[in-house]
Amino acid sequence: MKPKSRIASILKANSLCSSITGLPTFNLSQLKLENNLDFDLPTNLRLGHLAESIVSQLIKASSNYQVLFENIQLIEDKQTIGEMDFILKDTITKSLTHMELAYKFYLYDPNISKVTLNNWIGPNRNDSLKNKLEKTKRKQFPLLQHKVAQSTLGLEMKEVSQALCLLVNLYVPYEYKGSINPMYEKAVKGYYFNLETFISLDNSEKSYHFPTKKEWGMDPAENETWTNFKNTEEHLKTSIQEKQAVLCWQKQEDNFIEFFIVWW
Repeated sequence: MKPKSRIASILKANSLCSSITGLPTFNLSQLKLENNLDFDLPTNLRLGHLAESIVSQLIKASSNYQVLFENIQLIEDKQTIGEMDFILKDTITKSLTHMELAYKFYLYDPNISKVTLNNWIGPNRNDSLKNKLEKTKRKQFPLLQHKVAQSTLGLEMKEVSQALCLLVNLYVPYEYKGSINPMYEKAVKGYYFNLETFISLDNSEKSYHFPTKKEWGMDPAENETWTNFKNTEEHLKTSIQEKQAVLCWQKQEDNFIEFFIVWW
């Protein structure tokens, strides 16, 4: 995994705006950064924590924000009651912000409900955009007002605003003919289908790469190793049998696309 490419993928990720989330938004475009930033990345973190580490380093590298606190454990009577991601300081206005961060991949299932927000789910159907927003509103944001937060941080909480940085990569059903809100559409990276459909569309002109979870969200065009379907058929079938959706990058001549192969 190339650090520069991984960093660029986080900076380019779409952040859902407040008109969708119902919460104030922190967008990484607010950071004043030098071009072509490069720094070492930890190798032992899962994707969500890797994204958090990258965002932390981006903020620290910016000329207009400081990280005052990060990964703040709130402990009461030897019990952890929650964790806050960041307390940021705008170096120009001196304002403080409690910022929660998430890096998510959601697939659109139009069969769930008539409400668009409710239809974005994780690739394995075990999480959702709706649940993430509810958790942020009901659990994460209220932590700021907890008495333990004030004693831990030593800040005047009424002077701290709050914002969500929700970076998303969205996927719609293959050949989907419906319409979605343009605020979602700009974050759509590809589509999804089942293994049977994938096999039916395979041909000798196409080559594939199945990125590791840490590579999800990166640009397929920067990948250098490709293979044909036959060399990955058993791996794919095993993943689907184990109910594990697979992200696939496809190359055909100089065209690159990405999609999920799902088990459901």
